[in-house]
Amino acid sequence: MSNEFTVDAALLRPFAPPPRLLMGPGPITVDPRVLRAMSAQLVGQYDPAMTQCMNDTMALYRAVFKTNNRWTLLVDGTSRAGIEAVLVSLVEPGDKILVPIFGRFGHLLCEIAERAGAEVHRIERPWGEVFTTEEIEQAIRQVQPKVLAIVQGDTSTTLLQPLEHLGAICARYGVLFYSDATASIGGNPFETDAWQLDAVSVGLQKCLGGPSGSAPLTLSEKAVERIRQRRHVEAGIRTAQHQVGSGRRIASNYFDLGMIMDYWGEERLNHHTEATTMLYGARECARILLEEGVDQSIERHRLHGRAMAESLAAMNLQLFGDQRYKMHNVVGVYIPDGIAGEAVRSSMLNDFGIEIGTSFGPLHGKIWRIGTMGYNARKDAVLQTLAALEAVLRRAGHAMSANAGVDRALAVYAETADIR
Repeated sequence: MSNEFTVDAALLRPFAPPPRLLMGPGPITVDPRVLRAMSAQLVGQYDPAMTQCMNDTMALYRAVFKTNNRWTLLVDGTSRAGIEAVLVSLVEPGDKILVPIFGRFGHLLCEIAERAGAEVHRIERPWGEVFTTEEIEQAIRQVQPKVLAIVQGDTSTTLLQPLEHLGAICARYGVLFYSDATASIGGNPFETDAWQLDAVSVGLQKCLGGPSGSAPLTLSEKAVERIRQRRHVEAGIRTAQHQVGSGRRIASNYFDLGMIMDYWGEERLNHHTEATTMLYGARECARILLEEGVDQSIERHRLHGRAMAESLAAMNLQLFGDQRYKMHNVVGVYIPDGIAGEAVRSSMLNDFGIEIGTSFGPLHGKIWRIGTMGYNARKDAVLQTLAALEAVLRRAGHAMSANAGVDRALAVYAETADIR
């Protein structure tokens, strides 16, 4: 008897991804140590070994974020899940939120805040520039928002927004200060407590060297107080001892940080089944970073990012954006006139197994974005990428001196005795 739901035999074979060197803006090639950690067997979500792993992960990420915040934990989902959890939990319908936009992901913050019912106020800079502290302070004075939400490193433009003076300004005006640092943390300076941030969310798939799927975040006591005012406990697990908040219930169940804190706290009040494999991976990402040292990791990213950027310039390519504010871990470069940008990317991928990126919006098809981050912030990955890109560009008719990129990178590395 025939079965109309029989699948093609090819679909019954395991998926075997092709070998790739991911040198785009993320995701990146995952550190093999993280993959090994994620292959460990599951334990029950209330097994003492599991809850200890959760507590250990909280402690590790306090050091990653450079904070003493008690509420430093994971949201199960991609980095966007972390952004949504913070915004939907901090912002009530009608609240004013100020979002400085200098690339794609500022627009994302606006959309998520609007979906949460916020009154969103935007200020914008052309892609390729960042804001001055004075511009942001002036907007805070005019808008008087409850929350300032800003991206630190926006991979769509490859630029890094200075944050270090904004926390004091927000404190002066009674504004909660939130930043998404997914693309920047671990490869660029980030100081949660010193910069007086109230909420930070990140992902694993950039400088932390892991896969997308877990969103570490940290919350100040001021942020926690705001969230606790809206605390809700599900009817199926609520007891007479549970105190609920007086504010409007957070609109999302899954991204309700009050309930997620109850799950990660001492009561272990059930919210969801923890994504155990991602927990193992997130823990290992933090462990690896701290084993190396946060400052040492930042310096590693600075070195390899510099080697890549200077080498691309030596290949007769023009760098994109204000280089004073370039992220250490990704560089943008204009696609030369007369060169088919997608054909170059296709050849890099299919002939050399190396992925580089284009960009979004006004920069789509105008620049390439090349990353040196996480496990791929290393000398051999940089040199392989440069050698392959030169071969592809020369065949496409781009004029440059032979071996210009690799020679320049080797010169940069020759200045540093200890290279990894």
